[in-house]
Amino acid sequence: MEQPTLFEDQISAGPLASRLRPQTLREFEGQRHLLAEGKILRRLIDRDEVPSMIFWGPPGVGKTTLAQIIAGKTKARFVNFSAVTSGIKEIKKVMDEAESARRMGQKTILFVDEIHRFNKAQQDAFLPFVEKGSIILIGATTENPSFEINSALLSRCKVFVLQALSEEEMLHLLRRALTDPKGFGGEKVEIGEDELALIATFANGDARTALNTLEMSVLNGEQTEQGIRVSREIVQQCVGKRSLLYDKNGEEHYNLISALHKSMRNSDADAAVYWLARMLEGGEDPLYIARRLVRFACEDVGMADSRALEITVAAYQACHFIGMPECSVHLAHAVIFLSLAPRSNAVYLAYEKAKRDAQRMLAEPVPLHLRNAPTRLMKDLHYGEGYEYAHDTAEKLTAMQCLPDALAGRVYYCPTEEGAEARVRQRKQQIDAWRAARRAALEQKKQQSGKGEHQDE
Repeated sequence: MEQPTLFEDQISAGPLASRLRPQTLREFEGQRHLLAEGKILRRLIDRDEVPSMIFWGPPGVGKTTLAQIIAGKTKARFVNFSAVTSGIKEIKKVMDEAESARRMGQKTILFVDEIHRFNKAQQDAFLPFVEKGSIILIGATTENPSFEINSALLSRCKVFVLQALSEEEMLHLLRRALTDPKGFGGEKVEIGEDELALIATFANGDARTALNTLEMSVLNGEQTEQGIRVSREIVQQCVGKRSLLYDKNGEEHYNLISALHKSMRNSDADAAVYWLARMLEGGEDPLYIARRLVRFACEDVGMADSRALEITVAAYQACHFIGMPECSVHLAHAVIFLSLAPRSNAVYLAYEKAKRDAQRMLAEPVPLHLRNAPTRLMKDLHYGEGYEYAHDTAEKLTAMQCLPDALAGRVYYCPTEEGAEARVRQRKQQIDAWRAARRAALEQKKQQSGKGEHQDE
């Protein structure tokens, strides 16, 4: 009879990640901020008092496993439900069964994997049953619940954030896989700590990826008299080039653009280039990044260096002309320039202040002297009357009021002393001072004229 090989043994027993799936909280790796003794989720599970809740975290951190552990400890009915394969019909069927169980005095815990895949109508179908206690809902999602879960449903669930496993936790998991009888404990596997560290780094906090990579490395290892030897070369081949954790439509998309934006704002060119590379190598549209840089140029650099707008627009055009991968250097040029440019958010703040007044006072009329008068009727209604043409004056300035009366004297743009904006600040101060003096002189002249007319009477 032919002896089965190690490979055949492992395949028949299932993947390593499945064989090592924890059955108890003691075996569960990671999430100590939630599951350590005395932590809130641990207490709820131990007391069998779990509320409706959402497990939010990246792939491979144990969302489904944790739900299954709860299923093993609870006295409630446990129903596993997939958002990928289920619709309204299936939801209603499960809800009816849960309602019947509730009348018999039994709780139902409904675990919904990838709950973010349900549309609004499907999520709404859960709501009345959660409200009256027919079910305890446990949803798992890789997406931000704030964006993907209906607010009414989310308000009735406790959100627990599950974190990617640390490298130390990942190494502990890999070492256990090598010694556990359910893993490779029955084999003599020789693999160095450096190779385990390489797998842990590659997995990027995803336990499933780490175990799958270890399994592939062992199954491709060199058979020796002592057992199986896994060399660094084998591990490197199994690791290969991993696509970066990135979803252009998911939360990581917003996390990375936020990291890029805030690194530039903090004048950290090195960090900014790194986040740029993370986005581009993850498959982000370079034109999206270029548009964000154009916005940054005015929001965070502004008048301190107006070349920022020119350079970012040029970078956008370069991305449009030649695309990836060649345009990466143009984006890097713009990112480094913006990171090291002087900072001013005065333009941004000016618009925000003006916007608040515009929204609050939408009906303020345009002063008559600022209105055009292309028809006789408009002239008869005094449109344009009193308008002062700045080019007719020596100073190219007038004291004419250009804001509505209700907003006269309001200041929106307050230039800083940063970069070229210092000169802008000086120019604005000169204009404001001249205009104030001119208006004061006109007011004094008007008052004197009024006194003279009074004396003549």
